[in-house]
Amino acid sequence: MLEINRQVREVTGCRPDSLSDDILNSKEPLVLRGLAADWPLVKAAVQSSAEAEAYILEFDSGQPLTAYRGGPEIDGRIFYNADLSGFNFERIRLPLPELFENLRQYSSEAQPPTLYVGSTMVDNWLPELRRDNDLVIEGEDPLVSIWIGNRSRIAAHYDFPTNIACCVAGRRRFTLFPPEQLENLYVGPIDFTPAGQSISLVDFANPDYEAYPKFREAVKAAQVVELEPGDAILIPSMWWHHVESMDDMNILINYWWRNTPAYMSTPVNVLQHGIMGIRELPPEQRAAWREVFDHYVFNASEDNYQHIPEQARGVLNPLDEQMARQIHNLLLSKFKR
Repeated sequence: MLEINRQVREVTGCRPDSLSDDILNSKEPLVLRGLAADWPLVKAAVQSSAEAEAYILEFDSGQPLTAYRGGPEIDGRIFYNADLSGFNFERIRLPLPELFENLRQYSSEAQPPTLYVGSTMVDNWLPELRRDNDLVIEGEDPLVSIWIGNRSRIAAHYDFPTNIACCVAGRRRFTLFPPEQLENLYVGPIDFTPAGQSISLVDFANPDYEAYPKFREAVKAAQVVELEPGDAILIPSMWWHHVESMDDMNILINYWWRNTPAYMSTPVNVLQHGIMGIRELPPEQRAAWREVFDHYVFNASEDNYQHIPEQARGVLNPLDEQMARQIHNLLLSKFKR
């Protein structure tokens, strides 16, 4: 286990129906102790795994779930195979009762297979569950997902949306790093990933400091926390987080929302366009384009455009939905050429 001295800052007394703007807009992770402790699902899980299963099955839509299944040899680590040509798990489809049946069976094995259901939309697969088990995030319409499985280790990755993750059953350990630790986390491919997000290639249970020497610097900047059922953690946009599920059955429900309208492009799309259009340019041209991006994107200011009449600024004006769609359609037409 990594030796990390800094604990994530804790906030107590939070209510699921009245989260403050200071919490929702925090630029650093926050532990929200007991935030979901009064949810009926959490109360059932505190009684036993069987109680939690029975409660969730009341809301089962009957649709099969997508799960990741790996052999005992992966020790819960959802990851690539040895040469990064594939993965160390298989994707399967199974109904929710069968998922729980398998988890019960695995709980009696000393070295069980890993079974992991990730990021499954609650409203589609468990309609009405949120009626009595929910958070109110004022002014937002978050995407709400459920995660179910036995012991697992999910490699450090970032998410663009802000995230509140509520620990429902089992314990979870989160290890977090600020965005500027990207260089020290030895991130793998961006277009071939286990679950959509680029991940750190470092095995946190047994870090290879010869292969990944700069990871020592990342550890110095890390924060860690262990959540009990009913606890939650706020993870700001772009913070790296490694997640370890620590019990025979673990359930988590999380809320994702972005601070820009849905019609805005996803930044990772821009990154991929940049790789395609800029990365291979000669150094002096890349430097020139860095200045262009700084002027129009990273240090954009109205002072930069005040010499242009407002009605003629086009995309240099604040973006609205209509202009965003015009840009989107323009890009599509260019890529079709």
